[in-house]
Amino acid sequence: MSDNKVIFNYDGKEYQYPIIESTLGDRGIDISKLRSDTGLITLDIGYKNTGSTISNITYLDGDKGELFYRGYPIEQLAEKSNFTEVMYLLLNGELPNKEQFNHFEREIKKQNWVSEEMRRLLEVFPRSAHPMGVLSSLTSALTAFNPKAVNIESHDDVEKASELLIARFAILCAWTYRNMNGYPLIKGNNKLNYVENFYNMMFRMPNEELEVDPVLINALDKILILHADHEQNCSASTVRMVGSARAGLFASISAGVSALWGPLHGGANQAVIEMLEQIVADGGNVQKYVDMAKSKDSSFRLMGFGHRVYRNFDPRGKIIKKVMDEVLDDLDVHDEILETALKLEEIALKDEYFIERKLYPNVDFYSGIIYRAMGIPTEMFTVLFALGRLPGWIAQWTEHRLHEDPIGRPRQVYQGAVKRDFVEMENR
Repeated sequence: MSDNKVIFNYDGKEYQYPIIESTLGDRGIDISKLRSDTGLITLDIGYKNTGSTISNITYLDGDKGELFYRGYPIEQLAEKSNFTEVMYLLLNGELPNKEQFNHFEREIKKQNWVSEEMRRLLEVFPRSAHPMGVLSSLTSALTAFNPKAVNIESHDDVEKASELLIARFAILCAWTYRNMNGYPLIKGNNKLNYVENFYNMMFRMPNEELEVDPVLINALDKILILHADHEQNCSASTVRMVGSARAGLFASISAGVSALWGPLHGGANQAVIEMLEQIVADGGNVQKYVDMAKSKDSSFRLMGFGHRVYRNFDPRGKIIKKVMDEVLDDLDVHDEILETALKLEEIALKDEYFIERKLYPNVDFYSGIIYRAMGIPTEMFTVLFALGRLPGWIAQWTEHRLHEDPIGRPRQVYQGAVKRDFVEMENR
């Protein structure tokens, strides 16, 4: 292998494939001609070694525990920025100046309403419906009420559709929660910033002013920043794949919501709370469950520890732990579930088994605890994940559109029946 190409020998012939350079992280081998050259395809189930695109949006290094949005470390963004500014960054590639930020915020606030038809559609869903199913359906339905958003050839229409979706998605997330609980729907308030407005639409009761707790708003803002994008994960790849068929923004994002709904992707923080509930119901013996997680004879594993991508530590975990401590101190909540979580954290962080394997609490562990402390039901955890991930999805969809990449169409290695003749039913 040379510095800029890979030499592949097959069936007595030599083939050369170029190496695609990166600014950071993995380089790639361009094998787009492999099948036409050799008749072979690559087989990489789960795509652990397969790059689906060349992207400029998000970079992560699982070994070093690094996460950058458009080159900016997540630690700096969480400390110095806010969710609205991070949305602008992901969508536009650069941090905004004051004028650009104010314009972006104004355009979002112009769309801070939902039509009466959408309200009636929401009320059709039974209160027992899972909020992610409702959210996916409502997101797709936005296309019917905003026909210009289907025009993906117009940059202006796409930009307006993005701003509309950012505004309406927050309303739909909040209203999904309220409809689930039988609460009257609260309209948006343009005197508030994006996160404050969402919080107000979720929790304010009619004829009452909601006192906005700055600690909780700061916590929610940071959680949304930490979830804003995460490279080519399942839902981002779904958004890109659907978009590759030239589907509109709303339809593609709806598909992303459905992908995130899967428990192996977006349901991890909900699984943390369910695990803690299991421990409490069994008497609250945390050490027992820690020992079970370490035992080769037990199928039990601790949820919210370690990460598939981060082999060292999740950089978001360090940030959100501090946020969790601030929230619990501010609310002074006495809850057996939360107390059990803190015991589990303390034991695991001191246990050599977890230290040696670098199984530290991740962003899902801490975000689940924060949501629980804020009184958010577990079924809504993934909805809040979706709200945070929205700007990343939009950025991924837009980048795919601007690159004019071809429609996604993976190949397969077929191991089914060989050609055979149809047999009439009476002869089978």
